[in-house]
Order: sequence, then C-alpha cells, then structure tokens
Amino acid sequence: MNGTSPAARSKRKEPPHAVDGRHPKHHRPNGDLSVADDNTPETPDDFEGEYEEYEDPRLSAILPTGADTAEWQATIQSVVRNVVSIRFCQTCSFDTDPALTSEATGFVVDAERGYILTNRHVVGSGPFWGYCIFDNHEEVDAYPVYRDPVHDFGILKFDPKAIKYMPVAALPLRPDLAKVGIEIRVVGNDAGEKLSILSGVISRLDRNAPEYGDGYSDFNTCYYQASAAASGGSSGSPVVNIDGYAVALQAGGRADGAATDYFLPLDRPLRALKCLQEGNPITRGDIQCQFILKPFDECRRLGLTPEWEAQIRKAFPKETNMLVAEIVLPKGPSHEKIEEGDVLIKVNGELLTQFIRLDDTLDSSVGKTVKLMLLRGGEEVEVEIEVGDLHKITPDRFVSVAGGSFHSLSYQQARLYGVACQGVYVCEAGGSWRFENAENGWLIQTVDHKKTPDLETFIEVVKNIPDKARVVVTYKHLRDLHTLNTTIIYMDRHWSKKMKLAVRNDETGLWDFSNLAEPLPPVAPVPRKAAFIQLEHTSHPAVADLVRSFVHVSCTMPVKLDGFPKNRKWGMGLVLDADKGLVVISRAIVPYDLCDISITIADSIVVEGKVVFLHPLQNYAIIQYDPKLVDAPVLSAKLSTEEITQGASTYFIGYNRIGRIVHAATTVTEIFAVTIPANSGGARYRAVNVDAITVDTNLSGQCGSGVLVAQDGTVQALWLTYLGERNASTHRDEEYHLGLATPTLLPVVQQIQQGIDPKLRMLSVEFRAIQMSQARLMGVSEEWIHQVSLANTSHHQLFMVTKRTFERNEQEGDAALLEGDVLLTLNGKIITKISDLDIMYSHETLDAVIVRDCQELSLKLPTVAADDVETDRAVSFCGAIFHAPHHAVRQQISKLFSEVYVSARTRGSPAYQYGLAPTNFITHVNGKPTPDLESFLQAVVKIPDNTYFRLRAMTFDSVPWVVTMKKNDHYFPTMELVKDATEECGWRRVTYEGGKVIQGEGPDGVVAPAGESTDMDADSGLCD
Repeated sequence: MNGTSPAARSKRKEPPHAVDGRHPKHHRPNGDLSVADDNTPETPDDFEGEYEEYEDPRLSAILPTGADTAEWQATIQSVVRNVVSIRFCQTCSFDTDPALTSEATGFVVDAERGYILTNRHVVGSGPFWGYCIFDNHEEVDAYPVYRDPVHDFGILKFDPKAIKYMPVAALPLRPDLAKVGIEIRVVGNDAGEKLSILSGVISRLDRNAPEYGDGYSDFNTCYYQASAAASGGSSGSPVVNIDGYAVALQAGGRADGAATDYFLPLDRPLRALKCLQEGNPITRGDIQCQFILKPFDECRRLGLTPEWEAQIRKAFPKETNMLVAEIVLPKGPSHEKIEEGDVLIKVNGELLTQFIRLDDTLDSSVGKTVKLMLLRGGEEVEVEIEVGDLHKITPDRFVSVAGGSFHSLSYQQARLYGVACQGVYVCEAGGSWRFENAENGWLIQTVDHKKTPDLETFIEVVKNIPDKARVVVTYKHLRDLHTLNTTIIYMDRHWSKKMKLAVRNDETGLWDFSNLAEPLPPVAPVPRKAAFIQLEHTSHPAVADLVRSFVHVSCTMPVKLDGFPKNRKWGMGLVLDADKGLVVISRAIVPYDLCDISITIADSIVVEGKVVFLHPLQNYAIIQYDPKLVDAPVLSAKLSTEEITQGASTYFIGYNRIGRIVHAATTVTEIFAVTIPANSGGARYRAVNVDAITVDTNLSGQCGSGVLVAQDGTVQALWLTYLGERNASTHRDEEYHLGLATPTLLPVVQQIQQGIDPKLRMLSVEFRAIQMSQARLMGVSEEWIHQVSLANTSHHQLFMVTKRTFERNEQEGDAALLEGDVLLTLNGKIITKISDLDIMYSHETLDAVIVRDCQELSLKLPTVAADDVETDRAVSFCGAIFHAPHHAVRQQISKLFSEVYVSARTRGSPAYQYGLAPTNFITHVNGKPTPDLESFLQAVVKIPDNTYFRLRAMTFDSVPWVVTMKKNDHYFPTMELVKDATEECGWRRVTYEGGKVIQGEGPDGVVAPAGESTDMDADSGLCD
C-alpha cells in the first residue's frame, strides 16, 4: 500500500485504465497558511423577514445560462439550503484511510432527525471528527451513524435544533428518476468553494464502479456517468434533477483532464436511511465474491449460450450487460463454488442482471442460503451459498500497543488483493512496529514465535511480553504474500504504557477507548559474552584492532521535539571509555534525550544506553551503557591530542549505509570552517563554529559514521553525519558527512570520566571565515593581516560574525558582538582557526579585540551557559507539540515573540485542520497573553472540551495572525512532558482533562504515533 487513501482527496478522481488517480488539487488539508484564504468562509448575505423570503443573490451569477435558467434557479434556490460543507478529521490511520484533514460536501436527507448523506470515503472507516457548515454559515457538529462497508456512502447526524437562522428541509432521494439524457446539477463544495453549481447530462447508468488504486474503492454496484467536471471538495454533493430531487450521489471522476464524473445510485443509501428512520438494523449480506458488469459480446466469449442470451434479452430488453464473477476470495462462502469468469444467470430462481437486485437479495438473506445459477464455459452450474454478514468482516475496532495499531483484515483490503478475509492487519506501522518502511499493508504472522491468526490471539500474545523485551516478529505484505519477512522489535511499554482497545460507538459517533493490560516490568538484563570480528587487509595491527571500539547505536524518539525531522536513527558510535561505557555519537543520530537508545556491541550484545552529554554546537553526543553487562574485549579508543593537518596521510574506517565496515588509506584534502545551511522550513539542530575535515576517498561520502586513524591506532578525527537543510526539490533532508578533529573533545571527555558534569560557556554568535581581501575591506589593518599570515601559515583567515543568537536575558547596552564584526583576538590570542574559539567554553567573560565599522575596538564579552539550551518541557495540545523556542530557533531569529513555540503537529488533528503550523509562536489564548509555557498551559486546560477558542500567533517571519480552533479532548487530550531525573526514563508525564490532572506517572502519551517522515507535519507524539 502506498498509504494514501481516496479520502485524502475531497473529490475522488479515477485515472484512465484504473491507474492510481490521485491528484494534488483534490486534497485540501487546511494545513498551510498559504491556503488560509481559500478556506475562509465567505461573508453571508444579509437577509431579513421570514425564512421563506431568504434568497441567495449569488445563484444568478453561478448558474449556467440557457432557456431553462429560471426553472433551474428556482430548483437550486430550494436545494442549496440542504447542502452543507463538511470539514473533518480522520484522526488516525485505519484500514485504507490514513490520518488526515479535509473537506467535502453532504446534504440533509432527514431534517427532523438530522441525517446528512455524504460519501463513505469522507466518513471513513475509522475515527471521525468533524462539523458541517450550512449555506448561511451556521455551524453544527456532526458524527457518523453509518458508513457502508462497501458502497461509497455514509450518513452523518447533527442536531437540527442547533440551526436557528434558516429553515432546514430534507432533499428527497429519488433513485427511480435517474435516466440517460436528463440534465442534472451537482450542488456542492467544489474545489473548496463554499457553493458551486456544475451542470451535466447523465450519459450512462451501467458503468462499473471506478477503481481508485490501492485505497478504498467501491465494488459490486453500478455507477452513473456524466460530464460535470467537478473537482476537489465536491465529494458527497447531491446530483439533482430540474424538479429538485436527488437522483444520485457525487463520488468520483477522472484525473486525466477528461470532464467525466461518476455518481453512486441512491437505491442503497435510501434503504439505509429508511432503516435508520425506522430504528431497524441495516443488514448487509455478502458472499465474498466481486462481480462486474460485462456486455453480451464478452459474456458470449465466457460461455453465455444463445438460449440464455435470448431469455435474458427478452426479460430485460433494455439491458446490455450481465454480471460476471471477477474475484472470489479464498476461504469465503463462494470459495470452490463460484469461479472467476462465471456468468450469473439466476439468484433464487430469478433472472438477474443488475447489482441493485443482487444487493436486495443478499441484504435480506444474511445467515441464510441463496441458490445461484451460473454459466461456466457454456455449462450450467447451480450452487447454494450461505450469505455472510458484511458488517462482521468490516473492522469496527483496533488495538494500539507500543506505538503500532492493529485490526482484523478488512473485506476492502482482502478484496483488493484477492486474499482470504482473515489475519492481523497493521494499520499504523509506528513505534516498535516500524518495519522496513512505514507503509501500511503488513499482516502479522507470528509474535515471539507464537502464531497470531486473529486479533484476539494477537492481543493475548502481546499482553505477556514485558517492557523493553526484544522479540521476533514475522510478517507479510499484502502485495507479496509469497515472502515471509522476519525482524526483531524492541517492545516499548514505558513511553507507551497503555494497550488500548478502541471500539466504534455509532450512538455517540466516537470511538470508546479501554485499557486492555498494564505492561509487564522489564526483565533484568544479564551479562553477555561476545567476540569482535577481525579487520582484514590492513597493514597496521593497531588500526585493525580499532573495530573493538565501534558499537552500533539505534535511537528512537517517541515525540518530535526541537524540529527534528526523524523518529528513528542509527549510526556507529566510538567507545571512549570501555570501563565506564562512554560512547561518542553524532547528534544527527541522538538529537535529544527524550529517546530510547540501544547499543549493540560486537554485533552480539544489546544493552540500553542513556544520554550523558549533548554538545550545543559541535554535533556530538556522549552516551553511556552499563559495562557490567558486557563480557567482551571492548577497546577504549585513544584520542589524538594534536590537530590533524591538511595533506596528512591517514586511515579511514567507516560504516556504510547498510552497516558494513569499510576502510581505506587516504589523505586529508581540506580542513575548513564549515557553514551548515539553516533549514528555512523549521529550525533544527545544526553544527556551528566548527571545523570540518574532508578526505580523498569516495568511501567518505558513503559512510555516515567512522573515524580517521593514525598508524598507531590513535583516532585523529570522528567521521560524523551533519544534519542540514531540507532540499526543496526532493523534499528530503540534506545530510553531510564530515570529520571532526578529536582534540576538541578531550576537555569534555576528561570531565565526564572524572564524574564531572561539563558546564560549557559559549559566545552567542555564529562565525564565518573571511579571507584577507575581505578583511581589508572590513577595516582590518595591514599589521593585523601580517600577524594572521604568521599565526596560521596554512589558512590566512579571520572570522566575521554572521548571525547573533537571541539570548533571553540579554540587556540593552551589554557589550556584545554584532553582525559584521571581525574577531581578531580572544584573551590576547589571535583567532585564525575555529579551534581557537574553544577558549570560550571555559570562560565567563572574554577580552576581545574586534573590528567594527572599520574601527578597532576592545570589548569584554560575556559568555552564556550552555547547560540550559536543551528542551526540558513540552506540551501536547490539540495534536500539536509546544515547547520553549529551542537553541536552533534562537540562532535563526532576531526576536522571540513568546516562549511558546509550535514544534510539530499530528495529521488528522485540530492543529492540522485549522492551520496551526510548526514554527508559529503563540502569544495569546482567548485574548490573554501567554508569554511562557506555564501561562499557556494554564490557559488551555481551562478551555471546555469541544468549544472554540482563539490563538493569536506570530509566524517565524514576523507575520501576526489569529486562528480559531475547537478543542478535542477525546482524541487529543492535553498532556505535559517534564524532564525528571527521578523517573526511570528521565521524563514525567502529566495528563489534563476538564482542567484537572488525571494522570501523573511516567510517560504514557495519547497522541498519534510519530511517522518516519521528513515532513515537518508528520505525525508526532506519544502513542497511547
């Protein structure tokens, strides 16, 4: 599966020849400020007097011209009052639908009870949260009471009493009035417009249901065809005739530019509506066989005899098609009774050629048997088949555990791939259950060497797996059931403690959650023994021995903080102290300490790791494992105390993209002050004020982890991955592979080895190297230029301030560096190398000589503490993650608008639906200032559930705006994460409901699981 549902488009388009027909304009996610104007409702026209006098003068401007314009205008005038714009969220991935926000159309079919008819791909098969906007811009909440398991229609319910300023009447459903050649109007929310009326003529009544690719598709029904050229947002629009009756339901169309649209007949929606009105269950029968309409000429080739053709044509003189079996599901009621290509003649002794009559028979025969007469290669075949309950093979529940979500394989998916309708389907492959990729379509075969044929067995197996266990899972993909995949997962039941069961409740429209089991405590780790591989084809034994200093590091982040784009990263770490278990790793692998770290030693022993130190500027982290658990000859790497030089011979040892060790003798080609580009789409950690090393081997570009090592085994530089900007064309995050000289690590490593928590200081500026030609123009004297040439013979350079980091407590008038300042000396030493700046890490103030505006100045520069730059508190609210602006934000911005910064948001959430975007600052809640996270939290927890509130925000580019949002505590409760050393995982979770704290133990989030995506708007949060 490609993970994209037809519901991701407000208007489904079918491609030519049944190729996947998704079109970018069909999905209106309401997620970006650039489309805010498109989603802003128009100002309703004023009206006075009684309801009957209300008319919409816009109609004359949008109606088609022609002789019948006056008649159509009267018809449309009465229809538009019944048509609503639907804004909705599908809050989590379920079956064929991903989590999303979008908009569509519906229309009232029962004004007294408040029923609205729309498409099934709008209502969705999973959790739904939405509201409807009537033509006069009154808004009312709506929730699903029915979604057909197969056909593309669903029914929403609203409170009719909530509409106070206009009359609401039902649009009559008249499927019997659909005829070829009649003129129709599609009245709906086309292309996101509030009201759009498109004209057409029904040209066919016997088209097979369109196929939309891998997502949801209708089947076992005919569709109507017309040329109306509807587009995004028109899903669920009524198709009306000139008398104002609904004759069909807008459902889909072509995506190749052809003005062809497909309408669902209203026979089955009308039956479902009547059942709801009468309080009867909506029975749906099925024999797990998909039929398709084929014309008589094709049926002849399949075995239709002249005798039967004559009878059919006589009984149905206007028919040109017959029903032919196309897909028979294994192990279903039709298995071994119906074969593909069978031509259906009779059902229960009745000649039959239409889907509608077949549906009638099956829906009234649930639990009974039906007799079918088929022609198979010209031979008559009679079979009796038990009719199953279609609702029982359509999932209405799912279980979430350890970041993943699961339900029984649906009939939709089984039919799409022609497989048996059974098994455990992964609808959200997140958290511990992220396999080789994040796409949906996986079927779990075994967990912990136990078979899981159904959801109930799966639940019982997973219940008994303790936290932090590593278990074997086998699984298949629906596209390739011939291949059995095997992986080992790390069971996370500490960030995600609850094992939740969600069950659909059609009375409330919500999904009810219950906790199935508390996690079992982790099994205490025991020491393991292992041996390292031997590195071959190296001329220096000390170099070969360095393999004993490498460990595999895997980092999983359950919540997206600090704008970091990934949720799972891996790389190779270097052991700095085997006795203490200290390992150095790139911050592109371990970006922050709200994470799980697994360290694999000698490809054999897996131990848990924790973050000890995060360098604020130089792109490395130091993590630690328990050496008592490791019985292996781990070697402490010896770090060089001398800077490696350009042109020096060295040995490159790295790990390529598949984790294999590669090595080569090479030469240092360049050492330079690197400038990693900032990411304009969202500030995230990047290395600044650091020297980078490049080498003359193509292996360096293939390896994100490694070292440069001398002949005696001394490590001269770390080879690290540096996270850079996002590529606008590929939509991928750029990564750079560069070397970092080891002498810069030594002061920090020595303090940690001595049990001292490093307390670094730093200058709040970013430098860029400039050559002497530029320095001279900036006002640097000839004497200083001469001193530079003496101080650094390999690089004649100085450093200029290119960006100041915004500091919260900086007072006006403090002596500070400004953009454009050229730095000459710090504490009397001329600065010609980035490594010379390391002096700042250990001094509260620095005596500096600079050149500013061609003037030489002496300043006493204060440094700032680097121990408070990491995020230690975050709030999840309405599907967005808020925390104080992290260091990368302050590096890129010149002013902080507040201490409440939007770092990420979840698809299908209120934050996504109403357009609250990452990189926004929140300044006010309901008009009250929220300068910090505490005041913001106090304000939002007081907001009643399911009510609107106002957020005043500021974009990263200093553009103020106001967003109105509706709170949703059921699917997106307010949750706070606070760093707490007393907790086992280092963080404490607090959940709020109704303004009160309801849970305060360790992390146990309820936000949708974070997706492995480079999209800043990818799913983010703790899964509960």
